[in-house]
Amino acid sequence: MAPKSFFALFLLSVTLSYPMASDPSPLQDFCVAVNDPANALFVNGKFCKDPKLVTPEDFFKAGFNNAGNTNNRVGSNVTAFNVGNLAGLNTLGISLVRIDYAPFGQNPPHTHPRATEVLVVQEGTLYVGFVSSSIPDGNRLFTKTLNTGDVFVFPEGLIHFQFNPTHSKAVAFAALSSQNPGVITIANSVFGSKPAIDPIALSNAFQLDVNVVKNLQTKF
Repeated sequence: MAPKSFFALFLLSVTLSYPMASDPSPLQDFCVAVNDPANALFVNGKFCKDPKLVTPEDFFKAGFNNAGNTNNRVGSNVTAFNVGNLAGLNTLGISLVRIDYAPFGQNPPHTHPRATEVLVVQEGTLYVGFVSSSIPDGNRLFTKTLNTGDVFVFPEGLIHFQFNPTHSKAVAFAALSSQNPGVITIANSVFGSKPAIDPIALSNAFQLDVNVVKNLQTKF
């Protein structure tokens, strides 16, 4: 075999084998290794049910027609169907949510660390958007006003939000590309962590008076 042909074949084999050598995507926030199996709590995902014992009920969930209670400080409610309450989703890499919005309600800025989200508006109007990472061109904001039947995509891991700018309620459904996408609501995580982040550190980070930070921490 000619040297050039051999080198090309070598590069092709390395390229094709590379994806097969990667680790599986995480399905929880962290999974600390233990040497003693007796101390293990769960694996990356769920254990599988014996196929002989599987029934149609394992793939069924009712309730997406029921509106969520939006009587809260953000004026929205998220009803999630994921592997935690729909066992048949295990290993399938997808989940679903219903989001109800009161007039002027919002789904505050948040991220899904393990999923891209595709949102479709079933009723009403929503102002939605996401912010890109700071590389290469800074934190760009991508926004759109959506009406009934419109679709918008929020890329995996990026901060995004939805806001109902009208006097009428709104309803949206979203599919996420993970059986357990996770959610990090920015304000809750920053100002409501347990234990609390040092308010002086947050004061410096957000360029706020430390008393303002302390007040925010009491709210979250």
